Amino acid sequence: MNDDLLRDTERFLHEQMPLTQAMGVRLESYDGKQLIVTAPLEPNHNHLGTAFGGSLSALTTLAGYAMLWLQLGDRQAHIVVRESSIRYKHPVRGILRAVCQSPDEVEMAAFKTTFKDTGKAHLRLRVQVIHEGRACVFYEGDFVALR
Repeated sequence: MNDDLLRDTERFLHEQMPLTQAMGVRLESYDGKQLIVTAPLEPNHNHLGTAFGGSLSALTTLAGYAMLWLQLGDRQAHIVVRESSIRYKHPVRGILRAVCQSPDEVEMAAFKTTFKDTGKAHLRLRVQVIHEGRACVFYEGDFVALR
């Protein structure tokens, strides 16, 4: 994927959502199917020295948001999260790495068609925080794109 697109998207997120800059959020990679969003532990730890739950929640929400932003490709669209759930299974003791998989092509095509026709569409996305080869956090969010 075009590194310029990732850096431009990262700049947009830092300008529009200042928390992302304070967290040290980086868009690490995107290949059209998978987006990896990271943040260092240092500004995102709790009193136990592990990743703060609020930072993990913010990062996973952001990964879903950024995935939809990149997939939609409509810079005039507004994206919001309508509903989400998160499960914390294991502590994260290092870099926070959120991995979001794109929905299948049929689901994505239906979303884009609905958005084009009505100016509003929603999509459920799943994100995992992976640490040392293990899924530590499971997030699911229903995102809405509005024109």
